[in-house]
Amino acid sequence: MNIKDKLRLAICMNDSSWLTLEYNKNEMYNKFDSLLRNIDEEYRTTLINFGSRKYFNINFAMAKLMEMEQADRNKVALYLFNSIENQ
Repeated sequence: MNIKDKLRLAICMNDSSWLTLEYNKNEMYNKFDSLLRNIDEEYRTTLINFGSRKYFNINFAMAKLMEMEQADRNKVALYLFNSIENQ
């Protein structure tokens, strides 16, 4: 997944009710939203349809995350968020 896909996934995860992360999700959402707006013209100008074929990687990753135990989900989410944050 490229950085745009990772940011889209992070935003999608922040909006999801099944993911209970231990820190301020609003702050993270706002950060990733602004990063994505800076690099993705489509995101900046339209509403993203995550159901489209173009976002297959995001849908696939979300489905795999939902199959995991909660503790494992959080580890993956924190890894994802930290890897984006450090770029």
